[in-house]
Amino acid sequence: MPTGVEVLNPYHDRKAFELCKQFYSQYYADSNNRKIILGINPGRLGAGLTGIPFTDPIKLKDICGINNALPRKAELSADFIYQMINAYGGPLKFYQNFYISSVSPLGFTKEGKNLNYYDDKKVDQTTKSIYPFSITKQLQFGIDTKTAYCLGEGANYKFLSKLSAEHRFFEKLSPLAHPRFIMQYKRKSLTHYIDHYVEALHHS
Repeated sequence: MPTGVEVLNPYHDRKAFELCKQFYSQYYADSNNRKIILGINPGRLGAGLTGIPFTDPIKLKDICGINNALPRKAELSADFIYQMINAYGGPLKFYQNFYISSVSPLGFTKEGKNLNYYDDKKVDQTTKSIYPFSITKQLQFGIDTKTAYCLGEGANYKFLSKLSAEHRFFEKLSPLAHPRFIMQYKRKSLTHYIDHYVEALHHS
């Protein structure tokens, strides 16, 4: 990694790995086919801690019912995702139909702040070979590849579109505004974005 860049790999942490086992046993112990939703990479307050995409310690305990001793800090993206999940019909219904992950299974921070995989050319060059490997492995979980959803309408969508075309991952890739962008810059239109997400996912 470039100087100052730290890698977030929660699956090396025993506590986080145990939380993942509880979460995926609770919501994914079946043979349902699911649509996939792909974000950018784990964030330091969400999946970087819990190992579960867009799920911070607070949502994991209070909404998903999985106790944990992690710091009770909220993540903006998780705030949006779980409001959307509630509007969709709740975690049980949502996770029966959708599987959330990220283009990069690893997260990155620099100077204590989240770093997107595409924000640093050296990070991208160092890690980009793992992205198709990671997605290929996850598609074996019983993912419906007709339509996938990309969280992020800019750089993440551009990169994932190219990756999908090269490896023939998905027949169709639909972009959605990234939750953090919505919460930071479009909060006044929060209800609109939640409705847009729910409508898009219901028509998948």
